[in-house]
Amino acid sequence: MRKQLLIAALIVAIQPSLCAVPAHAEQPAGDKIRVVIIDGRNNHDWRATTPHIKRVLEQVGRFTVDVATNPQADGKQFEGDGHVKFPPDVTKYDVVLSNYNDGKLWPVELNAALEENLKSGKVGLSIVHAANNAFENWKEYNRMIGLGWRSNRFGDRLIVDNEGREVRVAAGKGPGSSHGARHPFLITVRDTDHPITRGMPREWMHATDELYHGLRGPIENVHLLATAYSSKKYNGTNEHEPMIWTVTYGKVGCFTPRWGTISKRCAASASSPRFSAAPNGRQPVMRRCRCPRTFRRRASPVPFPGSDYLDVADPPERPA
Repeated sequence: MRKQLLIAALIVAIQPSLCAVPAHAEQPAGDKIRVVIIDGRNNHDWRATTPHIKRVLEQVGRFTVDVATNPQADGKQFEGDGHVKFPPDVTKYDVVLSNYNDGKLWPVELNAALEENLKSGKVGLSIVHAANNAFENWKEYNRMIGLGWRSNRFGDRLIVDNEGREVRVAAGKGPGSSHGARHPFLITVRDTDHPITRGMPREWMHATDELYHGLRGPIENVHLLATAYSSKKYNGTNEHEPMIWTVTYGKVGCFTPRWGTISKRCAASASSPRFSAAPNGRQPVMRRCRCPRTFRRRASPVPFPGSDYLDVADPPERPA
């Protein structure tokens, strides 16, 4: 349930104006937060992850979720429950959630609409895992996400040293983007008073996943919320790498979490704990929250499972 709670809480945080509602308590349709998930291409299994994310959000009781799937090689639009025509009309939504990774740009009108509505504060943006690999040549997209899967020549890198200080590494120095072997890893919250992270343990274990390192980008208006130690034991960097951050883009917030890998075993059951990183089946409660586009107002603490959950018997890797 931990990852489920994060997905819901993060979208809550980038949505401009919310009201109180507990999990599973239905709001009138007109009061719900309107989310559109964009998928259709990805080096990960979007066919498994998108339905899971959609279900998680809808179970909270405060979201309506549509899916816009980029047509495949046959050019046919995806149809079915919850699907809308691609490209979606972003003006009909409060949040765009990208589960899309491909070098090919979206249609010009979708790109322009997303830029315009983000800058004017009419919509929020959330990026799921490998969606930060996409669109290297789209300048504004790189500004939206702050850091992406890029070569070391593309832009600066952001890490945190062992004293907790943020360090920028210049373009051309250090590694480009990659990840080592999948493994469980420790998440360290760097800002415990932010609406997204308030109420979380300072440290907590994330389930087996890809720990991205060497991310690069313009790093404009990036607010780092959490990191993970990338151990050499798993072919990492021995650095504290960004895991959760926000970007203020125009008048709105963009959110980027760095996890989300789904294994073949999990594809058979999208509610698998291996994907959801769930220590138990306890349902989270979404409390009263009003988190503006700039993330500056106070918000009620978000309930969060304990920090004692481990997916393996081995202790988490820490710097020597």
